[in-house]
Amino acid sequence: MTESVTAMTCRTFSTRIFSLLCLCMALSITAARADAIDTPAREAFIFDMNTGAILLEKNADDLMAPASMSKLMTITMLFERLKEGSLSMDDTLPVSEKAWKKGGSKMFVEVDTRVKIGDLLRGIIVQSGNDACIVVAEGLGGSEEAFADAMTARARELGLQKSTFANATGWPDPNHKMTARELGMLAKHIIEDFPEYYPIFAEKDFTYSEINQGNRNPLLYKDNGADGLKTGHTEESGYGLVGSSERNGRRLILVVNGLENAKERSRESERLMEWAFREFDNYALFKAGDVVDNARVWLGSQDTVPLTVESDLTVTLSRQARKSMVVKVVYNEPIPAPIVKGTPVAQLVVSAPEMETVSVPLVAMEDVTRPGPFKRLTSAVEYLVFGPPAN
Repeated sequence: MTESVTAMTCRTFSTRIFSLLCLCMALSITAARADAIDTPAREAFIFDMNTGAILLEKNADDLMAPASMSKLMTITMLFERLKEGSLSMDDTLPVSEKAWKKGGSKMFVEVDTRVKIGDLLRGIIVQSGNDACIVVAEGLGGSEEAFADAMTARARELGLQKSTFANATGWPDPNHKMTARELGMLAKHIIEDFPEYYPIFAEKDFTYSEINQGNRNPLLYKDNGADGLKTGHTEESGYGLVGSSERNGRRLILVVNGLENAKERSRESERLMEWAFREFDNYALFKAGDVVDNARVWLGSQDTVPLTVESDLTVTLSRQARKSMVVKVVYNEPIPAPIVKGTPVAQLVVSAPEMETVSVPLVAMEDVTRPGPFKRLTSAVEYLVFGPPAN
């Protein structure tokens, strides 16, 4: 056995086989960004939620005023209390004078009344009620300031390292900032961790105090699979949207901000979502348990050992890049026995244009023991005289 380059085995598989495999993925590979589309949005971020592949980013890590899109964090704090059981949808919270007087978009709660959690959620999600946010903040945190501090602390725990919150509403404040990427991460958390509550985001209207208001999310009114999440607008932020659509089991999350008006927000959000679904797709490669290759073995009880991936594997690629995708198996040949089942012994290397090359471990599917001394001796002689067996 040698460590030289000539001893490396590199097997290239035809991309034709990929379409025959099931789209059942747990392990993903991220495609390179394909920033081939211009957008007037000041910040933009689109990714495939199934694989994590980034399809578009523009100033995605710049701190920005998130306006009402930051209400997704307020909603998250409430969802978590509901999920842990310390609150129910029928519990009520009191309305303070501060909440009642709050300007901007409103649910129109009445001072010195109590409002059900279920109504407050819809008041925030559908109506973008600033008053509803303050009711929640004061009810759960004691004060809006304390609740905002708790929002920031929880954001850090969720991996949102740049986001800071000064209030529960998204009201303009120099200390209230998020990034487009972290808004997308938060949307993913909501969709994955709160499936029992997420359908509220798709509701198109809500009536409270005999006042009916429509959902501000323009994607909900188009036939595009959209089912969330939240709009935002202030003079500083411009017009923004965190949106999500699902088609044929594939979900994309979009974040845009800094657009000029509501019409441009609607048009650009729909255009970018259509582009992402049209230009990219998910391609299944191998399922866990599929035999990816049979690696040659040195002085083992068998000449080869089958290799597989530990988890189902897929890639998200542009349709053009997919045509040039190359998949290789790389390992030091031959692999010395003994080999323990489940041990990583090779790498599956995937490359394509505009995609960072990714390596995924391949593990042995079987145990391979060492034979007795006589068998080892004869095998060594055969290898030296005749070379490795044909594969």
